Amino acid sequence: MAECKERLFSDFAPTSTETWMEKVTADLKGADFEKKLVWKTNEGFKVKPFYRLEDLEGLKTTDALPGEFPYLRGTKKNNNEWLVRQEINVECPKEANAKALDILNKGIDSLSFRVKAKELDAAYIETLLKDICAECVELNFSTCQGHVVELANLLVAYFQGKGYDLNKLQGSINYDYYNKMLAKGKMKGNMAETAKALIEATAALPKYRVINVNALTLNNAGAYIFQELGYALAWGNEYLTQLTEAGLDIDTVAKNIKFNFGISSNYFLEIAKFRAARMLWANIVAQYAPACQCAAKMKIHAETSSFNLTLFDAHVNLLRTQTEAMSAALAGVDSMTVTPFDKTYATPDEFSERMARNQQLLLKEESHFDKVIDPAAGSYYIENLTVAIAKQAWELFLAIEEEGGFEATVKAGKVQAAVNESNANRHAAVAKRREVLLGTNQFPNFTEKAGEKKPAECKCCCGDQNACEKDCDTLTFDRAASQFEALRLETEASAKRPKAFMLTIGNLAMRQARAQFSCNFLACAGYEVIDNLGFPTVEEGVEAAMKAGADIVVLCSSDDEYAEYAVPAFKALDGRAMFIVAGAPACMDELQAAGIENFIHVRCNVLETLKEYNAKLLK
Repeated sequence: MAECKERLFSDFAPTSTETWMEKVTADLKGADFEKKLVWKTNEGFKVKPFYRLEDLEGLKTTDALPGEFPYLRGTKKNNNEWLVRQEINVECPKEANAKALDILNKGIDSLSFRVKAKELDAAYIETLLKDICAECVELNFSTCQGHVVELANLLVAYFQGKGYDLNKLQGSINYDYYNKMLAKGKMKGNMAETAKALIEATAALPKYRVINVNALTLNNAGAYIFQELGYALAWGNEYLTQLTEAGLDIDTVAKNIKFNFGISSNYFLEIAKFRAARMLWANIVAQYAPACQCAAKMKIHAETSSFNLTLFDAHVNLLRTQTEAMSAALAGVDSMTVTPFDKTYATPDEFSERMARNQQLLLKEESHFDKVIDPAAGSYYIENLTVAIAKQAWELFLAIEEEGGFEATVKAGKVQAAVNESNANRHAAVAKRREVLLGTNQFPNFTEKAGEKKPAECKCCCGDQNACEKDCDTLTFDRAASQFEALRLETEASAKRPKAFMLTIGNLAMRQARAQFSCNFLACAGYEVIDNLGFPTVEEGVEAAMKAGADIVVLCSSDDEYAEYAVPAFKALDGRAMFIVAGAPACMDELQAAGIENFIHVRCNVLETLKEYNAKLLK
């Protein structure tokens, strides 16, 4: 067999990077390599179009081993198992218990309960956890931050009363002082006192993590990947610093911290993010000289992002969350929640929750993602991405530390300002289609109507976000699709749905391409679009448009032919409908001089253009 392989590969001479570059340069035909093929990420580093073995030279990431410091390749040695979590918002503890017991038979092995602080007592916990084997499932709890110690005492008493081996119980209590500052603008209580009391209350539960870094909040607010990671590291380090200064030892503090990350749609960069996160966190904890190296293991829960979920063509959300779940699973997270596809406009129902569970179960049972540890290891591309994202996140972490730490920068509103700026930049990218949301700003479903679907509102705990007094600035949680959705909902709510007619004429290939582009463009606002095979004259096209009751007539032809067709078509229409030219022809100035105002093309700000059209058409 060895001889056979040798003969096989001897037929293929090795190709040098120089040879590859010569071929690429020739194929570019004079175009600039950097501008044409090198991708500048939002994180600020460049990604080459191809990587080779030599690109791994000098990278320390390739020396890492699974389950060993600095845990870049994961904290597990024998498999890539993760826990499948589902969230339950507890309105009635008896009903929540029944639901929990049901889904535990459907593949769930991690439960997350959001409980009401005002109802907490021993009977409440008894009812909620009845018949749930706490040794067989991870149990996670969140409640009002001022009642986390009370919750911890109730849980410990319940587990002890049931005779559980407390050393086997896994779970968490979601106490996060800084998350409330970011999301709600609230600074309540003394963080160090509460956290210390909480850690002491759960000392009998060594596998429970009760101090949380909810970087998921940053992700859902539209943060770039390097921001989510860099701020998460500073966030965690703030807890390490303050709690060790409060008298707790580093091992205790580090082993009580849990990171809750979001997962965006950048598949390979997300894999790199989680690998880099474990490595950087391990090195941060190591600087505190823990007695046990295992204290440096980062415990990661991952949840698919809600920032890129859409109301229209909502089933595409299943594709988004599936690829996100894939990247997190391959990256070796400890547990995961897949967001139900209908979360943007409804309380998830039995069907959407089942789909969300099964998305993870398919990755395990069909694709065996739980069997292989860090399959990305050694990939020329992902190893380089891991180093690049680690570098960017580390620089941000150092900048935060130089400014006084995470708490100081949050109080000053600097973290919120930076993430909100990213949110605005991403919305601008969506508006220009530089960031694509399938079914929303590109290839919308032409016939879909929202009907009763309305964007779900994010309300403050008191019920009125605007009425709340804030101690510091907050993050903005406008989803990427929100502005396009508002535009389309405005169209749907209007008395008349505008009708756009494609006046196709001339060059067959160009008129078809531009008609397709224009239909997709205008359907993003919810307009009815009418495509056509072509007309022999512009006059016949205009006549057909008027018979169809068109509010918009889009001339679709080639750039060269617009000089011939555009002005006659505009005059034939004679103001009876909005006239649009599909493209940006060289004769645009002449056409504008003739009175033609509207042009749609790839350089347009789609959102702003459609807003202008709505203002004219929906009067």
